Amino acid sequence: MHVQIVLFDGFDPLDVVAPFEVLHAGRTATAGAVSVELVSAEGPREVTGGTGGLTLRATAALDPGRPGWVLVPGASGRIGEPGEEAGEDTVPVLLGRALTTPLPELMRAAMAHPEVMVATVCGGSALLAMAGLLEGRPATTHHLGMDLLDATGARAVDARVVDDGDLVSGAGVTSGLDLGLHLLDREIGPRVAHAVEELFAHERRGIVWRARGPEPVAF
Repeated sequence: MHVQIVLFDGFDPLDVVAPFEVLHAGRTATAGAVSVELVSAEGPREVTGGTGGLTLRATAALDPGRPGWVLVPGASGRIGEPGEEAGEDTVPVLLGRALTTPLPELMRAAMAHPEVMVATVCGGSALLAMAGLLEGRPATTHHLGMDLLDATGARAVDARVVDDGDLVSGAGVTSGLDLGLHLLDREIGPRVAHAVEELFAHERRGIVWRARGPEPVAF
């Protein structure tokens, strides 16, 4: 199981570090059956995150044809007040900048590849939706971005983690822990996921939403 975690200018550090730590622990727990790397659309480079300016190094270019998972984080910045002109440090502007890079076309290629699956944390799903890549797909994001997700053609689901087969999305920033554990559970097995969960002293929250079973009757 190989996971490419994408860095772009303005990324949210916790969206990246939380799943990276979980998956790297999964590598140890499986004696190397899990691998994870930081990549960017432009190739190896230093990439600066949003609020706080944490810089991480992408060690390779995003390869949309490599079997495994591609994980897209959200951006870190101000949300802005209703009616306020979007500033340079706001999340919509940071996501918009990412859309002007090669990233959207690389993600389009990745999502078209039968052996590549995509995961997102927080605003990562909004980034893909803004690129027109989530039309009609159920997904989740930070609670402040649910309207944006709906408006850009995705089907916003208010859940901690949404599993739609080859697309798995996490909600707010700390959901990266839950998403990473879900990927380990799904791809490797519950014993490994449980061992990593115990190591991190973190209990996964909520039900992983899937489009299965009967529709619930309204309460």
